[in-house]
Amino acid sequence: MTNVRENNLRKIICMEKNKIYALRKKWFPIASSSDLVKRHVFQAQLLGREFAVWRADDGNVNVWENRCLHRGVRLSIGINQGSELKCQYHGWRYANRTAGCTYIPAHPADAPARTICNNTYPVKEFIGMIWSGEDAIENDFSYKELSKRTVLRPVPINAPNDLVQKNLLNYYSELNFDGLLLNDGSIEINLGGKKKILFFIQPQDSKLSVVRGVLNATLSDEKRYHFLKEQNFIIERFREKMEQISENLNLEPMVAEIEEISNDLGEPPTKEDCGRKAELRLHVSERILTSRDVVSLKLKGIEGQLPTFHPGAHIDLHLQNGLIRQYSLVNGPGETDHYRIGVKLEKDGRGGSQYIHNNVKVGDLLATSAPRNNFPLRRDSLYTIFIAGGIGITPLLSMSKALHSMELDYEFHYFVQSEKDISFKETLKILGERVIIHKGLSQENTINKVRKILQKPGYYKNLYVCGPGPMLEATLKIASDLKWADDTIHFEYFKNDRKINNDSNFEIELARSALTLTVSAGKTILEILRENGVDLPSSCEQGACGTCKVNVIRGDIDHQDVYLNATERANKNIMMTCVSRSLSDRLILDI
Repeated sequence: MTNVRENNLRKIICMEKNKIYALRKKWFPIASSSDLVKRHVFQAQLLGREFAVWRADDGNVNVWENRCLHRGVRLSIGINQGSELKCQYHGWRYANRTAGCTYIPAHPADAPARTICNNTYPVKEFIGMIWSGEDAIENDFSYKELSKRTVLRPVPINAPNDLVQKNLLNYYSELNFDGLLLNDGSIEINLGGKKKILFFIQPQDSKLSVVRGVLNATLSDEKRYHFLKEQNFIIERFREKMEQISENLNLEPMVAEIEEISNDLGEPPTKEDCGRKAELRLHVSERILTSRDVVSLKLKGIEGQLPTFHPGAHIDLHLQNGLIRQYSLVNGPGETDHYRIGVKLEKDGRGGSQYIHNNVKVGDLLATSAPRNNFPLRRDSLYTIFIAGGIGITPLLSMSKALHSMELDYEFHYFVQSEKDISFKETLKILGERVIIHKGLSQENTINKVRKILQKPGYYKNLYVCGPGPMLEATLKIASDLKWADDTIHFEYFKNDRKINNDSNFEIELARSALTLTVSAGKTILEILRENGVDLPSSCEQGACGTCKVNVIRGDIDHQDVYLNATERANKNIMMTCVSRSLSDRLILDI
């Protein structure tokens, strides 16, 4: 007898699991469109799982797991800042669309790893409601759009959804309204004439449902008031009846399975994210000549959401002629459905910019890496100064957009030769008075202007500079002379113009890999590592971007990069494997 009871119990549990599994494949309304008011976060629930639902300023609706990845605090009590959602507890920020973490206040100088990304769920906005589901199937969504509609007030009922669904049709029949249970589980009530109400039952939990309805007509204010009042009275009476019936039901609450998500702050090398990989396929959706020699490309994904980026990030562009070039993203917060880059025509360059200007057109398919960021923006600074020269505007433009959206204090100085050389004018116009453009200054006047800009250093200020090598080096010297602290100065070279000496021979010992390798003249450390199965991330491979840096445990480093600052070089514990070498017979690397 005991075995029979146990078998029956197992069958019941199995049936319940199969029923829930089937429900996870369906679309359900989880909110009304009117619930998503500007800069608000709505808490929804479906099959035991909580969602944070919010509309970004660009109109995109996000349905996310309702927890911050740091301490699990509900994101529904967070702050909707229009392009990012900020957790109230420790201030972690997540990007519109991607749900990727964009900023961690406890680590302001680091760009969060792309692996720090919340769970997202499919979403549709339709007939005045927000629809979602754990594994909602695209072709299972078969409702027709209603050009005229009136959405009813949702009514929560403490009863199972199948019981509510079964009895709602009968209840309206008792009120002399014809009805029909549709194949998808919705209920259609005929009010007479052509007016119909379509009801949907949202299963929040095993014993909690929400009745949502929409009328296929638009009513005047007076008629709408009386109609909604009448329907609310009917559903409230139905709710009382259902809660009496289900009062003694003993049902286990639904428990949503929550996947563990990595929240590592670093981006350690892996086979999937190493070297000069081209994991993305993007098409050129827009091509604009934004200034005399700078073309702006808007790149959109073929399918799916693009990976999260952070201000200061760049991508590797793998061109059809075999060249690989790095370009900073100009995107600001919320611009997550595409990447935008600016490419200056370098007539005496190595051919990458010439190929893009002469050959790349709208509709072309390009291979790119996912965004990397070795030039991250600190958002904890009380005041930020940006100094851009020429095409150096691109990463700083992304940073200034971020600060602008957060209403943080900054000033943006842009040095150009003439009016024709001003790139991204429309964006600069949006940033307004914070942008100061310096046109046609001589080298001496430029240096004097920079000295005036930097004359008042402070622990609460941060400086970001990007542009041509001579201007960048002059700015760094001025900042050093004026006693700006090293950790408040941030810079990025687009290329390494220094002459590289690769004549030396030396050994490298890999402390964690138990390997000793010889680096011969003409070979880089990066090349030797890869030849021996040790694959490091890299990007520019000319000592400018910082992607291939490693920690050095022992040895004298021959720094030949332009990425590290004076303090980092003096510490003798970091090097760029793509260009730097050893002054001693052996280097011990933390690899």
